[in-house]
Amino acid sequence: MSRVSVELIPRNSQGLLEDLAVTRSTLPAVQTINIPDLLRFDLRSHDAACLLIRQAPMEVIPHVRAIDIAPDAPLPGADRPELTSVLVIAGDPPPDADRPVWPNTSEEIITRYRREAPHLKVYAAFDPYRRAPWHELDIVRRKRDAGACGFFTQPLFDCAMLEMCMEWLRDDSVFWGISPVVGERSRRYWERVNHVVFPHDFPADLEGNIAAGRKMLSLIHAKNDDAYLMPVKVDLASYLGAFHDIITG
Repeated sequence: MSRVSVELIPRNSQGLLEDLAVTRSTLPAVQTINIPDLLRFDLRSHDAACLLIRQAPMEVIPHVRAIDIAPDAPLPGADRPELTSVLVIAGDPPPDADRPVWPNTSEEIITRYRREAPHLKVYAAFDPYRRAPWHELDIVRRKRDAGACGFFTQPLFDCAMLEMCMEWLRDDSVFWGISPVVGERSRRYWERVNHVVFPHDFPADLEGNIAAGRKMLSLIHAKNDDAYLMPVKVDLASYLGAFHDIITG
């Protein structure tokens, strides 16, 4: 397998460093971390990424929300010499109606990074669920033309969907997302917010989620593609440890 990234949540500095320590002890082969930018926390993703880089010699990729960047504002992380990469996402509207947002597209912000911070690799997002495939693939083309070097997908939940998306993006560098969805409440969230269509036999328990994730990671491994694990609302060490043999094999 080329690379596996682990997505860590930047709730606060201490918790993030603890999660990094767990990740490194559980999956020492992992050399990439990606950090979402979550407005409910004070720690911004690019600051969190620099914090981790100072602790470990690895690539840490902060997510950047396009709609948060004012036209005349500096690009997040562009002046941080520790960073080598960013992931530009469109960003969902904030829950706080008073928080300002701007009508930037991901492509526009990718273009700005390539122009103003050419030392950074810029990844983009691929979401096979929210739009019709032809529409999403047209957006992928525009992001590629804007200068994206590769893509991080929204998590996928079965091998059939994964194989279809692999065919669509067969010429791109892609981190394929794997995440557990345990319980009806979490499932309804993914369906409502991300428009995910789960397979009819998608498991509701953690053990079944891990088994499904292992099948997808094995497929990714066989294709020599990249992956990222998004261990949401599960014990970090237990979840990551379930993939140890595939990642190190």
